[in-house]
Amino acid sequence: MTAQGRSLPADDTVDLREIGFRSLDFSELALRVEDELGDELNFDAPGLRRIATVGDVLDFIEQLQSA
Repeated sequence: MTAQGRSLPADDTVDLREIGFRSLDFSELALRVEDELGDELNFDAPGLRRIATVGDVLDFIEQLQSA
């Protein structure tokens, strides 16, 4: 987000729509996590639909890493 000139939220409960985080941003984040892990993340569409806050994104990626 900082690379796009947007500031990071101070609170994990911030709604993603409030900070302009779109599905494309999530895709980019997932690719970066895959690069860091050296492994492909496997996730499904219903899981993505439940993501509404910054904390949800962090929890989701943490779950994928431990799977």
